[in-house]
Amino acid sequence: MVAPERDEGADKCKLEPPGAVCVSLPYEGKAVKIHGKTPQEFIATLQKSAVAWINFTVKDIEKEGTEIAMKLGFSATLVPTLLKGYYAWIEDYDTEMGIMVPAVMISGLDLECHPLIILVRKDLIVTIHSQEVQRLINFARYADHYVKRFPSDMPVQDKLTMMLVRILDENNNVNFEQLREIEEHADEMSKLLMDASSSREMIGKRVYEMKHTLITYLNTLWRTLDVLHTLRFGDSDLISDDPKVLSQVGLLADDVNRQIALSEHMSSVLASGLEVLQALYNNQLQVLNNKMALTITWLTILGTAVLVPNTLATYFGAINGVDDTKMLFYTAILLISTVNATVLAYWWVLRKVKVPKQGDDVSR
Repeated sequence: MVAPERDEGADKCKLEPPGAVCVSLPYEGKAVKIHGKTPQEFIATLQKSAVAWINFTVKDIEKEGTEIAMKLGFSATLVPTLLKGYYAWIEDYDTEMGIMVPAVMISGLDLECHPLIILVRKDLIVTIHSQEVQRLINFARYADHYVKRFPSDMPVQDKLTMMLVRILDENNNVNFEQLREIEEHADEMSKLLMDASSSREMIGKRVYEMKHTLITYLNTLWRTLDVLHTLRFGDSDLISDDPKVLSQVGLLADDVNRQIALSEHMSSVLASGLEVLQALYNNQLQVLNNKMALTITWLTILGTAVLVPNTLATYFGAINGVDDTKMLFYTAILLISTVNATVLAYWWVLRKVKVPKQGDDVSR
């Protein structure tokens, strides 16, 4: 490997802690792991390496990532081109290849998708990601034990491909764990749906947020699967064409397919939840309508019962005035008219209006 010339602007590409870690498998000897802050610190190690992996943690992935790529001999346009992709992308320039895959993180119902850049050359893999992404930092702690298990007679291209598969697998596994977050909130949603006192507005908002998070998560899985399909056929000159090695990429694709199936199943469950929510709304509205109908019925009866004697009393008062000798007669007439008006009003309401009874099925 030819080391790029060190220029005066090298210090401009200095990284904040945790900086970078390099795992190298030399032509002779054991695997080594070194830490650093600039790409130039790894040049001497790379010159002696059969296969090497460097993981960079940066603040500004586009600016610092482009500088890192250039310092290590990659094209200046490779990183910006990858970042224009939708969640995931792959660029193959024959002698070098760039891959972007999503690093998904879910907190509550908030999904964040950070780009993970993977640059590949004939004997070097470089990964670049933001400080929020910790999965490869954790993998780097034991990556030297992984590479030293490569058979000594394994071709360099196969070793490079196996290392690439291991990096993609580590990222996928952490992405898959995020589905558990959505499942936990789906269980909470089930409890809310069972509670008749739950606010309809709050439940509707929570269902929408969960559905949106799940759709975004599914998009990241589909885009990741597209990248894996591109790699699994071994069309790139940098990727091994050994069927056994390529089968490892196929296993990654199968894992993503299983996660897609699980996510789509959860989407169906959420859709069922929306149907339950709609039925709950309809039942509540029906109960309210029944109560209103019952109230109006009795108000009609009471209004009719009061209206007739009130009219008679007004009439008697206007014609004859208040006469104590005829008070008993007036009282009897008012009582009889009140009873008759009440009975007639109740009979008419029963014939014309169906009064809901307690225990009626309101879900129909």
